[in-house]
Amino acid sequence: MAQHGYKQFCPLSMAAEVLCTRWTMVLMRELVAGSTRFNDLRRGVPKMSPTLLSQRLKELELAGIVERKEVPGEKGIFDYRLTEAGRDLRPVVEAMGFWGQKWVESRLSLKNLDPSLLMWDMRRNLNPTPLPDGRTVIQFLYQELPASKRSWWLIVEKHGEVDLCWYDPGFEVDLYVSTDLHTMTAIWMGVLTVEKAGAKVVLTGDQAIGRKMQSWLGLSPFAVEPKRAA
Repeated sequence: MAQHGYKQFCPLSMAAEVLCTRWTMVLMRELVAGSTRFNDLRRGVPKMSPTLLSQRLKELELAGIVERKEVPGEKGIFDYRLTEAGRDLRPVVEAMGFWGQKWVESRLSLKNLDPSLLMWDMRRNLNPTPLPDGRTVIQFLYQELPASKRSWWLIVEKHGEVDLCWYDPGFEVDLYVSTDLHTMTAIWMGVLTVEKAGAKVVLTGDQAIGRKMQSWLGLSPFAVEPKRAA
């Protein structure tokens, strides 16, 4: 991985040779967030090719940051888990995210819109506590997007899993959230709130669930960092 490296003995330059290749720190974000399966990692980096993802995982394994283990009872299926060295990188990944949240202009971040990544992150960070017992189905509709990317369903089991579907799962929908991708991304990033979005977010269905949207919505883990004053 460091074949064309910086050729410096400085620990920072040696760490950069391992971590600063294209996509590596974004992949580390997914590993730190808890994704372990190849397909789950792919959903967190949807614009990264499977070939490059496989290559980066091998490099991280060689660097002692990730270990690959076959899942018992599932031949050919592997988990990718952080080693002690990998877990030590959590504060580094978090510090970079908080720095970006604070210092990178929102208008630049909000040019990079991606509905699949947004919904995957919302699924991962959703808080089911304010929702009713049993199953809650929430459909998001991004009206400006093509039909193949317009509708997304979050299926929340109060004391179980949160699933994301990009096709109709066949369950009765409790709440419809109709908005545009830019607005929803801004809310997820903490740049905007559901209340301040006003008419840009239309909630149809169970109004008790709708009123609690800001509470159950899965925000970015970096949303707690305030933006610097312009």
